[in-house]
This record gives sequence, structure tokens and C-alpha cells, in this order.
Amino acid sequence: MDLLNTLVDKGLRRELPTREEALAVLATSDDDLLDVVAAAGKVRRQWFGRRVKLNYLVNLKSGLCPEDCSYCSQRLGSKAGILKYTWLKPEEASRAAAAGVAGGAKRVCLVASGRGPTDRDVDRVTRTIEAIKEENEGVEVCACLGLLSDGQADRLRSAGADAYNHNLNTSEETYGAITTTHTYADRVETVQQAQAAGLSACSGLIAGMGESDKDLVDVVYALRDLDPDSVPVNFLIPFEGTPLAKEWNLTPQRCLRILAMVRFVCPDVEVRLAGGREVHLRSMQPLALHLVNSIFLGDYLTSEGQAGQADLDMIADAGFEVEGAGTTTLPRHRADALSGCGTSAERAGCGTQGSAGCGSHPDSGAGGGCGPCGGHGEPAVAESGGAGQAVPGAREGTEDAPRTDGNGVARTDLVAVRRRGAGTDLAPNA
Repeated sequence: MDLLNTLVDKGLRRELPTREEALAVLATSDDDLLDVVAAAGKVRRQWFGRRVKLNYLVNLKSGLCPEDCSYCSQRLGSKAGILKYTWLKPEEASRAAAAGVAGGAKRVCLVASGRGPTDRDVDRVTRTIEAIKEENEGVEVCACLGLLSDGQADRLRSAGADAYNHNLNTSEETYGAITTTHTYADRVETVQQAQAAGLSACSGLIAGMGESDKDLVDVVYALRDLDPDSVPVNFLIPFEGTPLAKEWNLTPQRCLRILAMVRFVCPDVEVRLAGGREVHLRSMQPLALHLVNSIFLGDYLTSEGQAGQADLDMIADAGFEVEGAGTTTLPRHRADALSGCGTSAERAGCGTQGSAGCGSHPDSGAGGGCGPCGGHGEPAVAESGGAGQAVPGAREGTEDAPRTDGNGVARTDLVAVRRRGAGTDLAPNA
């Protein structure tokens, strides 16, 4: 297929595909799906070989969030029966993190519900980061605490944080339909604050909220322009008790097409398969490893994931290997740019061939990129006025059918609320 040959050539050169090419990937047929995976797999192997980076989530504070993000089980007004607890003590968080590290996780992602941290919250997280790094030599720590205020990113960096996650989630055009308590611009600003402080930026998206193909392409191109080092791709977990509980819009085939599109647009960035993979990809998860180079190990923030050992078995059985602690995740040109430059603008100008980014913009030749660390755990997108309603511009007449049983009933049995690990007396799944 000429399209795939073109996209492979561009991906190996870190050249940006056109929007039309990205849209064409999402429009490919199931008959061509394995060809799409094989093509994107060539690009993935060029920049990351057969390595899979493992990440582990620790939910520092669960539930009771004042924000109204429609996709989130922790949102204001959520009736989802999730765990609710206030801040874990540093030693509790460190024990939870150690379980993930023992299971092979290279990065620990510290997440807290809420609009954003107070200065006292940053002090708590600082002590937690110090406790984790004292007990786990060489582990990476990514913080995900919501919108940042002036100086907070610098404080986290000084405490030893390596990265900061804040997802864009969906396109700017539809963002107001999923959240009213903050703006798309607020999210962009927080990612830029993290980059300016020298933190590795992690920012991604949520698919399956009823968005159009154009929305998906728009958010991925916006991420590329923002230039994070990692891009988590979440698939909506339709929690009962949230406005998007009836949004079962994904099939395994569509998930794979979305991941392939992200890889073609961001060829040399850490693309992470995040929340919802077990729910929507199910037995086709191993195919996704040919597209992504990073996954979460075990459970998520408020939902259960695949057993940790099953994750490790899946990676080995598919012919991949867990990335070791001594291995640099990013390709050398990106890693050098990250270590040598502070702000995103500086990184874009660092070197020539080694400029940061997923490729060069055809109009300027400047490097661009996209990336993320983990996300709010539950994929999401849009509140348009009530449960089950799609965002403006939602797909109609698509060949992808929602995940239902033979009678057209949504498979809510695929969603399991987390009842172990952080915030409980039960051992974590790692």
C-alpha cells in the first residue's frame, strides 16, 4: 500500500506526515489492519528496538476531585464506587512504589486527584519522591498532580522528580464539552511550565469518548507541537456513575489504528499504552506492542488492570523484552536534547540532526514532538450534557461497532474497580 510505504519512509526520517495521511490510517479497513501494524512496527523498532518500558502508578489521593472531567471516575459528582482516601504518607507511597519496581517498573508515576497541588501538597509529594528514591536507586519518578502554579514545577524538579504528566486528552475544539472547570489552555500551560523547569514532559490523550477522527488527529498534532517526551494513549473506561458510562465506541481494531497513527506522527517518542487496554484490546494486546514501547504494569488509579505477571508473560511471548534500568528509553538525539536544554524552545534548537521532536515540520524544518506519562488513569472526553451523549463532531456511520454482547448491551463486566494496593490493606498487583 503506497500510503504505508510513505508513512514508513517518513517515520524512519522523523518527518511529519500530512494530516490527510494520518486520517487515512484511521480510515483503513480491517482487511489492511495487519499491514498497518507491520508498517508502524518498522518505525517503532527503528527508534526503540524490541524494548518495552514498564511504568507503575501510585494513586496518592483518590476521589473527591472538584473538577468535572466527564471521563473521570474521581470527578465532582461521580457515583462510581471507587476507593476514596486522602494523601498517602511518604512511607506508604514508597512501599507501593517498591512493589512496582520489584515487578520490573522503571518509572513510578505519582498521581493525586484534584485541580492542582497547594504548596503544602508539593511539600508532601517532595517527601514522597525523596522516600521513593532513597529506597529504589535509579528509579524514575513522574508526578501527575494537576494544574501547576508558578514555581511548583521547579520545586518538584529540585526534589528529584524526573517528569511531569498532564494530558491534553482531546482536541481543543471539543475540550469544553468534556470539562467546564478548567480550559484546554490551562493544560497546555502546565505542560510548558514542566518543560521550562527541566522536567521531561509526559502528555497524551483519551480515545473513545465519541470524538471524530479529526479530533484524534488534532490532539496528536497538538501534542507533537507541544513536544513532550512521552505520549500516553488512554482508551476510555466507561465507569458506571460517570457521564460517559454509555460510551462504548471502541473495538480492538480501532484501538490499533489509533496507536499506529500516533506512532507515525510521533515516531521517536515514547508512546505508552495506558488505561483501558485490557478493556478494549483484550486478547489483541500483544499486537499493540508492535506499536508502543511503553505500558503500565498492573493496576491503574481506580480500576484493575491485567495481573503484573500476565503483563510480563505477554511481553516475553510476543518476542519483546523489558527495558532495563540502565537503558536510556529515548533515542539518543532526544535524550541528548532533553539533558542539554531546559525549555521546550531550547530543546527544539539543540543541535541539528539531534533536535528534539518527532520529526521536522515541512514548513520550517524545526523539530517537533509529542509525548506523555500516564494520565488520569481513566480515558475520557466530553460532557455534552448527559450520560452517554457524544461530543460535538462525533463519528457517525463508522464501521467500528461499540463493544457489546450479542444483544447490543455494553460490556460493563469488563470494568473492575481497584480494591487492592495503595489506600488498602491488600497487596498491590505488580
